[in-house]
Amino acid sequence: MSFAFVSGDLALDFLGTLKWRDGDQEELLSSPRDLASWALQAGVMTEPPRLSAAQFTALVELRESVYRLVKGTLAGSGWPEEDLRRVNSYADAPAPSFTLTDTGVRRHGTARSLGGEIARAAAELLSRRDELVIRECGRDDCTRIFIDRSRTGNRRWCDMEECGNRIKAAQYRARRRAQ
Repeated sequence: MSFAFVSGDLALDFLGTLKWRDGDQEELLSSPRDLASWALQAGVMTEPPRLSAAQFTALVELRESVYRLVKGTLAGSGWPEEDLRRVNSYADAPAPSFTLTDTGVRRHGTARSLGGEIARAAAELLSRRDELVIRECGRDDCTRIFIDRSRTGNRRWCDMEECGNRIKAAQYRARRRAQ
């Protein structure tokens, strides 16, 4: 499985592993193997972590806690205490191990170290919420959250290829029909 990394932040890209949250949800992490693959594609690790079913479930719960914290930030509301506690618990986990080899850097670790990287990314993101422009995709069905780093600060879509082009094409077709 191939994952999209268009959100501009590791934690937000992790949230994107559950697509279409407001409709027919598409879960991209259906097994520990999927999550290990995500960790490799995200560049968190260069060797897949071994994940038990319980560790997998706990990391999916971490994802949902981060989601609720980010959505609370976007809504200007408070953060659920349990979610804050879960993120802080993981944020204190050891980082993946780094080993320099003649072919590059080897990053490997446990489920806990994977969760730690995600939680630290979320904590850094949320601690900078006043400096960053965090948005939800403007496409009706898409619920991906991203950092708007555009020069003008008016990016509307998570990704031009998937969402932006579809919206623009639909708008073009509507204009053509109206003529």
